Amino acid sequence: MSRRTLACGLAMAAALTLTTLPAASVAAEQASVRFPSAKFPLGTRPVPTKTMTAVTQGIDLYDVKAGTSTDGYTVTVLMPSGRDYGTRPTAEAKVAEVEAAGETPSLQEVVRPGVADAPSQTVYMVRVGLWSFKDKAKADETAKKLKDADLKVKVDYLGDDGLKTTGPWNVKVVMIDAATFRGSYAASLGTSVAKRETVSSMAKAAGAVVGLNGGFFNIHTAKNLRGEPVGASVVAGKLLSEAVPGRSAVVLQGRTAKITELRTTVTAVSQDGQKTEVNGVNRAATTDELVLYTEEYGAKTPTGGTDAVIDANGKVLGLRASGAAVAKGTRVLHGNGLSGDWLNEHAWQEWTVKIDTKVVDLRTDKALKLTPDLNVIAGGVGLVRNGKVQITAKRDGHDSMNMILRRHPRTLLGVTRNGSLILATIDGRQPGVTVGANFVEAAQFMRWLGARQAINLDGGGSTTMVVGGKLVNRPSDGAERGVGDALLVLPK
Repeated sequence: MSRRTLACGLAMAAALTLTTLPAASVAAEQASVRFPSAKFPLGTRPVPTKTMTAVTQGIDLYDVKAGTSTDGYTVTVLMPSGRDYGTRPTAEAKVAEVEAAGETPSLQEVVRPGVADAPSQTVYMVRVGLWSFKDKAKADETAKKLKDADLKVKVDYLGDDGLKTTGPWNVKVVMIDAATFRGSYAASLGTSVAKRETVSSMAKAAGAVVGLNGGFFNIHTAKNLRGEPVGASVVAGKLLSEAVPGRSAVVLQGRTAKITELRTTVTAVSQDGQKTEVNGVNRAATTDELVLYTEEYGAKTPTGGTDAVIDANGKVLGLRASGAAVAKGTRVLHGNGLSGDWLNEHAWQEWTVKIDTKVVDLRTDKALKLTPDLNVIAGGVGLVRNGKVQITAKRDGHDSMNMILRRHPRTLLGVTRNGSLILATIDGRQPGVTVGANFVEAAQFMRWLGARQAINLDGGGSTTMVVGGKLVNRPSDGAERGVGDALLVLPK
């Protein structure tokens, strides 16, 4: 990562306070997963302070703080695309506009680092001024002047850039020792797939010792359906959302956890031998799609198609016009267009339609057994594989400048060599308090903690950790956000 200023400088002097790390407890020394004694891996590698709380057998919570606040504010000029960066010619045109408005701009070259499946990218930003943290009001005044000159701008806290910073960082880490933990892991989508719910609510309902927000949910669908996971979701052995093929996921079974990539296939097989692909599970349907809805969906099927209502044994209870709820103990195959025609031809009342579901681990090319102790949570981005940083941002759908380089709150999960589980939240978007992390920093942090495999879950305002029924981190929205799903650590 680099930030190089081509006109006026945007550098700030760094101040660093070092605090001695408290001695680890005897129990921690004996555990097979230990909090590291090395310096914090981010920024100028300060020595962190930490407080450890024994939650229950095999589970410890660490409250970690590192770094100091030295970043200030600048005003960033937006490009015609609405982004805060662009090509050099586009940025130079904005430089001229700023000068015409009577201000002195900086043309800043920014290099977004390359990741495992996406090359580095060089872009240019136009910025005006540099103010200390306490002088944000002056940045606001300059931003207003530029807006009055018909320029689109925003006030930027430099700690969010994803480039050089001294922090600070406010982190919560839960370490679950595979050798002594006696509980189990589970996933929860709350009361329904469609509805968003807080981690606290899901943890309380399940009696969980620890709750962590899960994967990304669909904010681009109808408002009442936005709890739908983007990617694979299996709860108690039941597929509730199909995978995005090849994307990272967390597979939980009993008290074991592993990170892999998944593929799901769902096929409807009529008793007359005709087969067809089921395109999705518990989500909105597009033209000609066949979508399976389970009783966990919690919303009505889409209108404008045909529903085949099927009981637990695959018997077709009847065909109906779509747009109704899924009754308990039933499933619904919904089709419109060509898929609706298939249902009318091959899902007659009293016939059977078998729904064949497969979840395949792409690292082993073997199907997972959909037993009641199997749970799956879709991840956002793979970070660490076999002990090495391997950020799969493009494959996992997050290869933008904003996601790779800029700092945000992060929810992270890692698995150690012996199968111990590491859960972490890095709070962010709180200038002067905690800056969050970019993908590279998140990967470095999880390796520092001892993860051999690590994944990024949903972050931003969704980042939430609940321990012993209490919210232990500080969500950037100021309050806990409803999310699509959660990872739960159960006492049994």
